[in-house]
Amino acid sequence: ARLAAAPPSEHRTPSDWEMPVYVTRQARNSPPLDARRVRTLAGRMLRELELGNAELSVLLTNDSGIHELNVTHRGKDKPTDVLAFPQDVESIDEGRDLPDDGAGVLLGDVVISLDTAARQARARRRDLFDEVRFLLAHGLLHLVGYDHATPDEKREMTRMTRRLVRAASDDGSGVPTRTVKAAR
Repeated sequence: ARLAAAPPSEHRTPSDWEMPVYVTRQARNSPPLDARRVRTLAGRMLRELELGNAELSVLLTNDSGIHELNVTHRGKDKPTDVLAFPQDVESIDEGRDLPDDGAGVLLGDVVISLDTAARQARARRRDLFDEVRFLLAHGLLHLVGYDHATPDEKREMTRMTRRLVRAASDDGSGVPTRTVKAAR
């Protein structure tokens, strides 16, 4: 089941009802990335999902940090690019409607390895920020009930990932906000 949101209250403005997006960086010796820009991305993605009033936590970490989480929570002894840890699982599982644009819902945590994201960005010949935007969209979709275990699920998740990436672009076009880096 996927999380469904009710329309926002007509008597409130977005600044009145938006819950915080927390972005924490624990990524010693990892590539630099401005956490404020990641917070902005997350806010845009939440609004696109009509969940602008839900709370989200994003952890930017390194391969060592995500490796430890991957072993502990998934039994996989290797680093990965992104992990998602839903908090309000009951809301997602029941697919219940949420008042006021997700008011009071703790979506959960998205954890991104900046080390892995940097390697993937180089391989895809794009900027680290663009790769993190993609990984954030992917992780956020997992928090709200999307998966990619079957071909149909993968198609839908890919479509929604593109939608969130487009919504989070600086101009809404989905075009990377910076020039593509040449492969090294």
